[in-house]
Amino acid sequence: MVGRGELERAVVDVLWDAVEPMTARAVTDALTGRELAVTTVLTVLSRLEGKGIVRRARDGRAHTYEAVAGREEHTAELMRQVLDTAGDRDDALARFVGAVSPEDIEALRRALDGR
Repeated sequence: MVGRGELERAVVDVLWDAVEPMTARAVTDALTGRELAVTTVLTVLSRLEGKGIVRRARDGRAHTYEAVAGREEHTAELMRQVLDTAGDRDDALARFVGAVSPEDIEALRRALDGR
């Protein structure tokens, strides 16, 4: 049995990789290696819509789904949310920087220089 979080992640990954909104059937078909009912994928899409990660639009008789934000924007928002829970932001940021790779340090420098 696939965990709910893992399946949600797989579904949103499909939507992030898509070039246009997708029906639940198309999402189900894109989840290769998994034997899922369309109703299961619809439930996951509904859950993701409730969390504000996915938007739904009517397209004829069907609905289409797309990610509200791109993968990187979503990741950045999650990082901001986690940082907001820190009691000491300076300490949390220092610990984060102390744990990332030299490549990530350079990426952070470039990002800060570009501000």
